[in-house]
Amino acid sequence: MMADADPLWPAGTMPSNPHDSAHLHVAGLARYVDDEPEATGMLHLAFGLSSQARALIVGMDLSEVRAFPGVVGVYVAGDIPGENNVGPIAHDDRVLADGEVVSHGQPVFLVAAETRMAARKAARLGRIDYAPLDPAITVAQARAADARIEADQRMAQGDADAALDAAQHRLAGKLRIGAQDHFYLEGQVVHARAGEDGQIHVVSSSQHPSEVQHLVALLLNKPSADVTVEVRRMGGAFGGKESQAALFAAAAALVTHHTGRPAKFRCDRDDDMIVTGKRHDFEVDYEAGHDDEGRLTAVKLRFGGRCGATMDLSPGINDRTMFHADNCYFLPDVEIVSERLKTNTVSATAFRGFGGPQGMLAIERVCDHVAARLGLDPLEVRARNLYGPERDVTPYGMKLEDNIAPQLIARLRETSRYDERRGAIAAFNAGSPVLKKGIALTPVKFGISFTTTHLNQAGALVHVYADGSIQVNHGGTEMGQGLYIKVAQIVADVFAVPVGQVRITATRTDKVPNTSATAASSGADLNGMAAHHAAMTIRERMAAFLGGLFGGEVVFTQDGVIAGDKRMTFAEAARKSHLGRISLSSTGFYATPEIAYDRPSHKGRPFYYFAYGAAVSEVVVDTLTGEHKVLSVDILHDVGRSLNPAIDRGQIEGGFVQGQGWLTTEVVEWDDKGRLLNHSPATYKIPTAADRPKRLRIDLWDGENVKPTVHRSKAVGEPPLMLANSVFCAISAAIAATAPDRRELPPLDAPATPEAVLRAIAAHKGAV
Repeated sequence: MMADADPLWPAGTMPSNPHDSAHLHVAGLARYVDDEPEATGMLHLAFGLSSQARALIVGMDLSEVRAFPGVVGVYVAGDIPGENNVGPIAHDDRVLADGEVVSHGQPVFLVAAETRMAARKAARLGRIDYAPLDPAITVAQARAADARIEADQRMAQGDADAALDAAQHRLAGKLRIGAQDHFYLEGQVVHARAGEDGQIHVVSSSQHPSEVQHLVALLLNKPSADVTVEVRRMGGAFGGKESQAALFAAAAALVTHHTGRPAKFRCDRDDDMIVTGKRHDFEVDYEAGHDDEGRLTAVKLRFGGRCGATMDLSPGINDRTMFHADNCYFLPDVEIVSERLKTNTVSATAFRGFGGPQGMLAIERVCDHVAARLGLDPLEVRARNLYGPERDVTPYGMKLEDNIAPQLIARLRETSRYDERRGAIAAFNAGSPVLKKGIALTPVKFGISFTTTHLNQAGALVHVYADGSIQVNHGGTEMGQGLYIKVAQIVADVFAVPVGQVRITATRTDKVPNTSATAASSGADLNGMAAHHAAMTIRERMAAFLGGLFGGEVVFTQDGVIAGDKRMTFAEAARKSHLGRISLSSTGFYATPEIAYDRPSHKGRPFYYFAYGAAVSEVVVDTLTGEHKVLSVDILHDVGRSLNPAIDRGQIEGGFVQGQGWLTTEVVEWDDKGRLLNHSPATYKIPTAADRPKRLRIDLWDGENVKPTVHRSKAVGEPPLMLANSVFCAISAAIAATAPDRRELPPLDAPATPEAVLRAIAAHKGAV
């Protein structure tokens, strides 16, 4: 019997161990897919892309492509032996267009050549004859055509219409929220090689190895057991490699299937941005009723989402927008309607936050609008609308059990000196005709779990070797977020050994099957707990054996394993257990408990728990140029009992800056022909080191998860992105200062580029 029988209550705080690959990253020795040695006979691939947004294919001449020097093969839809699909839900995402194209840049044919440059040049030589059809590019065009990827969805609580009619005050507004490109440092890349007897091995930069395995197997008309997918690490992903990596893996596997030769697809950056999906952009219409104190009594929200040409993951993403349209606020009478509009643009896909950021920004905009109408500090409006006792049921019927938002916001308000700074900013603006400052404090409440219930499961495989070294494999993928080191720490903690004694190996579908994507901020929750269960199984076997061998209680400590009066190193304990024929290998499994959701009624408990946070951002806006600068940011964020404070702080900072880019600089636009205008670093501006606020303070909330997650930790990957809403709201406040007597909200859309800021200033001052 072990003394520390309850593994969910560890004795101490988990340490801030460095990222497991940090030393390799710094030395340039971390191997990504493109760093793997190229096998003899490796073929390189490129797609021939559609030049039309919507058209029938009436003819195709690929003779010049085939004749180009170095080309080994050219493939079209008819060359696919199985299912021509890489769609995760609706099976409507073609690997290669078949008879029609539905978006500009859609792959039509595939080129395999001896060199990458030969493949790319040859792919430009295809001649395709089209019969163009009228495309729907915008939300308005999709509405007019009644084009949807699925039926509109409605989530409601109470009677919003009646409450609006009875409200003391009533307002309405619109907000456009832009898309965002993932702009991962490592683009889409994969290589495939043939095994014996028709098997195939795929090394992919993918967040979802099991889905890639499944889709490749269907494509090649093989059982999944004949396809192995391996992922060691990704150079960034952010959701862009959850479903979208399958296209490139399918292409490489198809060529290997036909030629028997290894095949590699390293996508060009411009092609990558054209071919792959973005964050969903939205047109939001809202109506709100409120009282004299700014308390919301009724809210109606309509989200018009541009989903693109195929379903991809849009149902779940748009659902999460609805789930997070309340953020931290109790909405007594509310109606949320979500339109999932089908457009002839590249299919929108998963992106960090998975629809949640768009929902949160909308309700923060409502709070700002109420504050402007009443002449109140927006933070007062936010505070008066927070969830609390007897005001603790969400629009989807889930009762809050862990609402720390009021306390967290109050602490940040004090530590950031929000009220003092707001007064100083008002004085500055009164004497500054050109430069205007703004400040905003906005909170975050983010639900943790996949909203598709069956995805909330994970497996792991743990080996303890006879020399005491430990190897762990699990279904989570490493994209720079530190998942591997967190899981290694969890396993090391079980055996009370140094984390360097634990080796995490590449994620492989032949070691841990049927895994979920590393997404929904659930990587550490799911895979960490699965690895914990596997390690505990081994520890219990060892303890039972050693207790029988030496008598007395068995305790695993940092000073060794103690069995009765016997003390030994962990390596000695492992050797004795092996000699005693004790199995030192185990699988582990974890399924998130307590979650159930009825999608038709949009009621239930879709989340196990919530992660909270808040940020105060101070900005200055040049009213002559529309440019802005983020001067200072204070963040207080809830990660429960942190698994690794240094890693978590890095995730918070990175998420915040990425959210800042989405809301300020990153513009995604298509022209009226459906051509993407921003498809390279020359036309797409992500945040740089100069955009990071000079003063950025991050504090961790000193609490723990009320739910028995692994070590009582909380997820950290996605929630921090939404802290950047404070930047957008602060910019809006600075614009409002150009006409401080107007009790109206400036008509600012996201992203708040200089052009958008200037338009909002002109409109707010009544110039247009």
